[in-house]
Amino acid sequence: MKPATAFQSHPINPVDFRHESSFMNQGIDAWCSLIISTHNQKSQLHPPENRGVYITLDGTHGADFDKLLIKLQQACEQEGIAFSSDSTSHYVKPEAELRAEMAPYLTDNRAFGYKASDVRPIQYFQPDAKAALQKSALQIDAMYGIHVLHGPGASLLEGRTSDLRFYADYSRENQQRRHDEFMGSFGLGISSDKVETYKNCLFLEWPVWETYRRDWLDHHLQHSVNQAYYMDLNRPEAPVWLPAAKLATVLHQAARQPFRVKPFFAPGIWGGQYLKELCGLPEEWPNCAWSFEPIAPENTLLLHVQNVTFEVPFTLLMEAAPQEIMGTRNFELFGDYFPIRFDYLDTMQGGELSLQVHPLQEYAEAQFNEHMTQQESYYIMRNVPGAKVYLGLKEGVTGGRLLEAVENAHLQEEPLELSDYVNEYHSQTGDLFLIPPGTVHCSGRDNLVLEISSTTWWFTFKIYDYLRLDADGKPRPMNPEHARHNINDAMNTPAVEDGLIARPSVVSRQGGSTEELMGQREDLLFQVSRLNLQDTWKADTQGEFVMYNLVEGDLVRLVPAADEGRAVEWGYAESYIVPACIGEYRLENLSGSPCTLIAARVNPEWNLPLLPPSRRAASGAFS
Repeated sequence: MKPATAFQSHPINPVDFRHESSFMNQGIDAWCSLIISTHNQKSQLHPPENRGVYITLDGTHGADFDKLLIKLQQACEQEGIAFSSDSTSHYVKPEAELRAEMAPYLTDNRAFGYKASDVRPIQYFQPDAKAALQKSALQIDAMYGIHVLHGPGASLLEGRTSDLRFYADYSRENQQRRHDEFMGSFGLGISSDKVETYKNCLFLEWPVWETYRRDWLDHHLQHSVNQAYYMDLNRPEAPVWLPAAKLATVLHQAARQPFRVKPFFAPGIWGGQYLKELCGLPEEWPNCAWSFEPIAPENTLLLHVQNVTFEVPFTLLMEAAPQEIMGTRNFELFGDYFPIRFDYLDTMQGGELSLQVHPLQEYAEAQFNEHMTQQESYYIMRNVPGAKVYLGLKEGVTGGRLLEAVENAHLQEEPLELSDYVNEYHSQTGDLFLIPPGTVHCSGRDNLVLEISSTTWWFTFKIYDYLRLDADGKPRPMNPEHARHNINDAMNTPAVEDGLIARPSVVSRQGGSTEELMGQREDLLFQVSRLNLQDTWKADTQGEFVMYNLVEGDLVRLVPAADEGRAVEWGYAESYIVPACIGEYRLENLSGSPCTLIAARVNPEWNLPLLPPSRRAASGAFS
């Protein structure tokens, strides 16, 4: 489908290293040449017993290591060099044993687990794994050839000191595409249940193995004499890699300029057609329900360095330069965890979202070991007349009564009249609805919602879903017991109409442009404002990041005062993050007519630290 606008689904962030010697590398052939060259140099400089080359090709579960290894084997055969390889998967504990050991984190719930902040990667492997690999390394060296140990944990299990080290990264987005092809979470076998697989990743695999990735990078930054390289393997036919120490330099530079993440799209049972057309998504998709722009742990950035573009997780940028991006106050509150997300919910020509509620902070911590609960808001970017939003209990209705009515609807297989229990409001373009934890809510059909929320995104307790089946033919998971503990009966009609439906107020003017405060509450960590831009607006980050989304208009430019060469432009429905370190900047309207931006930042009155668990060297792999 051809995009209806110039929406950039693969935005490039240029990072200027033109005046440095080349350090970016790309292509399988170049990778093979590096390894062959290392072998030949070692053969010339060392006695026969020390000529073997041992390589660890570490990386993210799902990365296509085989595509690299097949080409390397062919290159070795052409050069007459002995080649062998081994996979860390051969040393993982049996699935049943691993599931039993990790049961406290996986739980028996299909959708929710307990975040594994205290599990170390070595626990995935058989007790004698390292000893077995040390023994085999002696035999491998006797071949005087090239041996590659590949897979997650390769550096952890290496049989001897490696001559070359690689970390081959692979995005969460691509991992989830492979979940569609029945790839399960690491060590847990194949899976046909995407919900359960995502749960296993969110609560176990990613906390363990993304921490390990961070520790791998930190270790090789501190030991830069090692030949260690970070590799983007999201396109296995065209890998890109650079020295681990240079990656840190690139990330620090990227953090000092406005940047945009690569959006991540997904269809869903209630999804609409607007984003599919706007963003030029595949024709075969039935719809697009979500676009994440950004949800920090889920998104990546495309960085263009020395004429090479490569993809890195947003979390790596945050881990490399949290204070430059966040600012001192926000870093003290949230550490390196980016606390605000933008995402789209598209129900245009689609269906209704399930009626839902998000957990109270203490419940998220106690039940899921999650450090930040889900606080939300809905900004209506576009809709069809008659579209609705459901928000808060009707006066006189309790959460218990609502859940009882839902249970009866399921038992009798009779649809529930939602408006008998939940407030129903007609939505209009430009409306903002605030949704503190404990507030029942959902969007009706025919809305394009820009969610401005705390970063947490999975903790949605579905209460009622119109008796629908999901796309996999299974009933969508309902969470009545979790909902029972979190519905706030006080979030009813008077509370909604007094404090959850935004009443914008002008707080600043520059010429014909105005800035409106739209949403700020003591129980929401974010603040939402709206900029009605005629021509130019001067602003200052004042030491804290700000996020922008162009909700009306065609094109805007943001120009940092300290370095106008780092100016960026973006179009309708696109978002940019302005790091705290930018300081003064100006916004320029390039649309030819008035445009509107939504801005989000941390609530200036928020003072509750929501720090993620300390992860420095938490994997234990390099201590």
